Parts: sequence; C-alpha cells; structure tokens
Amino acid sequence: MIPSERLKGIEAFVVSADTGSFTAAAERLNLTASAISKGVARLEARLGNRLFERTTRRLALTDSGSAFYATCVRVLAELEDAEAVLAAQRTEPVGRLKVNVPVAFGHIGVMPVLLAFCERYPNLRPEVSFTDRFIDLIEEGVDVAVRIAAIGPAGSGLGHRTLGQEHLILCAAPAYLARRGPPPSVDALSDHECILYGRSDGSTIPWRFGYAGGTLEQRVMAGHMTLGSAEAQVRAVKAGLGVAQLATWLIRDELRRGELVEILPAHATEGLTLHLVWPRSRQLNPKVHAFIETLAEELHIG
Repeated sequence: MIPSERLKGIEAFVVSADTGSFTAAAERLNLTASAISKGVARLEARLGNRLFERTTRRLALTDSGSAFYATCVRVLAELEDAEAVLAAQRTEPVGRLKVNVPVAFGHIGVMPVLLAFCERYPNLRPEVSFTDRFIDLIEEGVDVAVRIAAIGPAGSGLGHRTLGQEHLILCAAPAYLARRGPPPSVDALSDHECILYGRSDGSTIPWRFGYAGGTLEQRVMAGHMTLGSAEAQVRAVKAGLGVAQLATWLIRDELRRGELVEILPAHATEGLTLHLVWPRSRQLNPKVHAFIETLAEELHIG
C-alpha cells in the first residue's frame, strides 16, 4: 500500500501549478491560500526539492517541479480513470483514451471512427497524437495505436491485430494526362514528372509494380518533386504537376469525383499492412477493448 502521506499536498501542488498562484488554487479547492501554501511547503520539505519559483506575481515550476508535475498529472488521471471504471461497474467505456495514429490515415480513416465512438460513449476523453514515427506505447502511456507498416510490430507486452493491406495505384490528374498523354508502360514513367514521398532521412519510398503471374518489382524513381506528406502528394497530383503512386484509401474521393485517374492499372499492387497495437496490460479495460473491436470492424484500407 502507498502510505497516505505520499498523497498529501499533491492536489494542492497540481492545482497551484495549473492556476499559477496559491490564491487561485485555494478558490478552486475551496480552501484558504494559507492552507494551500503550507501544504505545498510540506510537500517540498518531504521531497527535499523546491517545486516552485515564487514571485510576487506568479508561481513558476522549477525543473524538478515540472518533472514531478508531469508524473502527478498522469497518476491523478489514472486514479480518475480507475474510479470512473468502478463507478460504471466496468460496463461502459469511460475516462481517458490515449490513441496514436499515422498522420494521413489518422485524419482520413481513424478520426471518423473515433468521433462516432465518442458520440456513442460521451464519458470518454480521447487524447490523439498524430505521427508517422513508431513510438514506445508503454513508455508513452498509449492505449491503442494504429500503424501502417511492412511487418507486424514486435515487442514484449504488446497485443497485435492485422486488418489488411493497402492497395497502391498509379494516378494523375486529367489535365496532366491531356497535356502529357498517359504513359504506355512502366519504363515510360521515366519521361514523366514523378511526385515522390520523401522520408525524414532524405531517401524516397520506392514504387512497387505488379506484373502478370504475381511478379513484383520495386524501383527507386527519379523525382520531379519530393514531398514529406502523403496529403501534400495528393494536392500536387490534383494540381496537374505529375504522376504519383498512392494508396486508394488516400484518394478514394478524388477517384470517385474524377479529379484523379488511375493509369497503368495492370501494374497496381498491394502496399503496406494496417495493424492495431496495444499494451496487453490494458486490453481488458472496457474502453480499450471496445475501441479495438470498433476499429477492427470499421477500418478499411484496401
């Protein structure tokens, strides 16, 4: 058991940091400013560290105070979640739900599902981070991550589910094709303006071409334009600046509206795989389990 002494002064400290003064914290907690100040002082004495730089106008966290504040906020949020789960008798998703998603697919594919999920369960408090970089889910406190990767992520303590593969096609805007004409073959792409996806290390993602009989070829293309964003690629292709290889989930609406046209359809191929990943320690929590099942049912990438 955690000694009760460990919890004394924590709430006063956090609220003081949030509001910037003992007086404002006292008003929020319905206490006196003196009680708040003494509670924080006792906490500092017990920790052997000064948590605030005190001025006549405002409190400012010290380096030690900032680190301690981050831990306290996380612990208080987890306690709140635990109480909420017990209050709901573990029958309804409630509390904070921390989700990590890829940038483009997160906006286009995951957010509509998440918004509908939150409408169904209004007591959820989602926190969504968007990044194409793989993060440590356990270290970052993430409940569920959506990943698009070549292989399933390995890692002890992680649960994993594969949902399908993206479908890659070559495409261009009608205006570009009217000006340049469609390429008659894969080799003819070298005479066209290719719009590539650039990685952070300066390299570009090779294009993949399928052939009859199941043969797959991968080529590093010469780029007329290199962009570090899939959504920026779509905008450039729609503007008639060249040809790109894109996943159909990214341009489904543009294809339907005729803003983009598929070219060399015989060479379309499968791309990366869509995965759900989560810490196994969290999967029995109602909100995590329900969200995993909802994503597995609703997400489509092909």
